Amino acid sequence: MGKGLALISREDLEGRERRLLCCAACRADQSKGRLRAEQDDPYRTCFQQDRDRILHSKSFRRLANKTQVFLAPEGDHYRTRLTHTLEVAQIAGSIARPLGLNEDLTEAVALGHDLGHTPFGHAGERALRAAQAKVLSVDPAAEGLFSHSEQSVRIVETLERDGRGLNLTAEVVDGILCHNCGPVASTLEGRIVALADRIAYVTHDMDDAKRAGLLKEESLPAAYRDVLGTSSSERIETMVHDAVETSAQAGDILMSDTVGSAMLGMRRFLFENLYLHGEAKREEPKASHLVFELFLHFYAHPDELPPACEGCEDDPLHVRAADHVSSMTDRFAIRCYERINVPKAWSLSGMAVV
Repeated sequence: MGKGLALISREDLEGRERRLLCCAACRADQSKGRLRAEQDDPYRTCFQQDRDRILHSKSFRRLANKTQVFLAPEGDHYRTRLTHTLEVAQIAGSIARPLGLNEDLTEAVALGHDLGHTPFGHAGERALRAAQAKVLSVDPAAEGLFSHSEQSVRIVETLERDGRGLNLTAEVVDGILCHNCGPVASTLEGRIVALADRIAYVTHDMDDAKRAGLLKEESLPAAYRDVLGTSSSERIETMVHDAVETSAQAGDILMSDTVGSAMLGMRRFLFENLYLHGEAKREEPKASHLVFELFLHFYAHPDELPPACEGCEDDPLHVRAADHVSSMTDRFAIRCYERINVPKAWSLSGMAVV
């Protein structure tokens, strides 16, 4: 073409993958495909299409106003579920690239892994499970109750695009489902995202806690700091480099015993001092109560639920109510709860009645 520009087709990109990616990588032209067959894009691989569909979805945009650790944070520099997702994508790409794995697949899984998260983070998720258990008269630990991983899959397969879903490839859906302490993803790229998720929150949640004055760098156990580093950037670099080097030798996505143990130790420290206790959790009981009550309200008043998307009309009520509540941002959930539960001043002809 003129002016020195080249036209690179999808076939060219797939050929580049065949030449450059390692034999263990998941190549786009070897994908198991989509639930519904589609015409191939002329300039993007199937995994690039999936990444773009997730990025432009409504559920992805809502992550900007969903809790990571701090509930509805007022400061501009605290992580939200969206910034967490972007950091996971960056870390996952930094591991996939030097291993010769598929960065497009890795990025798509990373961008989609938390689409199903509730308002108020894991506190909201636990509350939603408890509310479902109450109306179904089952144990909150029972299978089949709300899980943000499974909800993420429900979003991309069913709820987005008014019931049509995003029709993603099987490999991306598998990576989304398996990112969180469940079955291991079928691709190395999906396993990278599961590891990158832990690396991201162990480092950036500590960073936010220090910014909020809740923890100090010196309060971290010295044994873990000696291994991982004394700043967020040092810790990320240590864990990413270790994951790359250890995985290259093992042929699977792993960390060394030394660095992996330090990361898990740091994670335990954060659970004991930040996630389950401490000042950051002061408002969490209120948030849990809010999510619990919102679910019960919509379960009792299904006429107030938004119209079910196509194909979801016959889904159980406890599923449709959870769809609605889990889709809310923190602020929308607060406004919805206030509308339902907080009385408003009554007026007649615009004049307040005292």
